[in-house]
Amino acid sequence: MTDATDTPDNTTDNPQQLRDRRAAYALLRIILGTNILMHGLSRLLAGSSQFATKLVPQFSHTPLPLSLVYSFGLVLPWTEALFGLLLVVGLRTRAALVGGSTLILMLTFGSALAQDWSAASIQLTYAAVYAALLFLISYNGWAVDALLTE
Repeated sequence: MTDATDTPDNTTDNPQQLRDRRAAYALLRIILGTNILMHGLSRLLAGSSQFATKLVPQFSHTPLPLSLVYSFGLVLPWTEALFGLLLVVGLRTRAALVGGSTLILMLTFGSALAQDWSAASIQLTYAAVYAALLFLISYNGWAVDALLTE
């Protein structure tokens, strides 16, 4: 099943309400996508190895192997950039939302392990936005996914 095959139950929506809900969904999806894309791009432009190197000391007091932390730091910017781009254009939206949620889960685990409660709190906000977008995916009408299923 593709993302755009879910259609909203618009029996109670008039055409204007449906347009507004799709616009709201698209705006939130694009804002989240831009945020995540820029996380990835800024880290890539600075050098993913530089980001990974800065990440290692933050986890030196945790039981995580530092080689795993470094490897995760190398992959994270690429993953963020990919999920962000997919969300911005609305392509494979469901997969990008599930993948992004999984990524936030991993980041939250790491933040909690490092006892960085400030970062964990921010990640909870991201998790809520991902969940809301996944819950409301039936309004993903202004997206490449919708164009591909027409």
